[in-house]
Amino acid sequence: MSDDTHDGPSDGTSEVLAEVGPRLRRVRKERGATLAGLSEATGISVSTLSRLESGLRKPSLELLLPIARAHQVPLDELVGAPAPGDPRVRAKPIVMGGRTHWPLTRQPGGLQAYKVLEPQRKLEPDPRTHEGYEWLYVLSGRLRLVLGEHDVVLGAGEAAEFDTRVPHWFGSTGEGPVEFLSLFGPQGERMHVRARPKRA
Repeated sequence: MSDDTHDGPSDGTSEVLAEVGPRLRRVRKERGATLAGLSEATGISVSTLSRLESGLRKPSLELLLPIARAHQVPLDELVGAPAPGDPRVRAKPIVMGGRTHWPLTRQPGGLQAYKVLEPQRKLEPDPRTHEGYEWLYVLSGRLRLVLGEHDVVLGAGEAAEFDTRVPHWFGSTGEGPVEFLSLFGPQGERMHVRARPKRA
């Protein structure tokens, strides 16, 4: 993993991102953890963790997920609370390709979360790739996930996280509907590109 310093964004999200570093430091100190100990628990270098806390490294889903897991806190505790006002998200569901998505975040850019309902149907896996990192959590039903050479089924309460540059597809097992949460960074909003495996 590169430790190169990332320049902060030039839009209005810079203030939000600037608060992530101090919050990471506060949560770590509240738990009596050292940078070395957190590094060992997450696999993230001490220098990268230090840059995150000082605001010299741009926070990303790939970095924040293992930190949240190590501290055993919700991801939103590291990212920050919603803006003052009614915190409830009232976005309308979006139907795409027979799949219904309920947006769980309302701020453009940054981390995006959706609750997804996949109907019972039998589809042929069509792996795609795109830049980013994705996290899935099954609420009910069974979700089939094809990732590279892996073909697995996730049940309620199971989660998966993966680099979306690896050819992937997920959907119904054909046994019934499945409801799950999907969380990804801004790259995940880009158009998927069909993966074209090299043939021998």
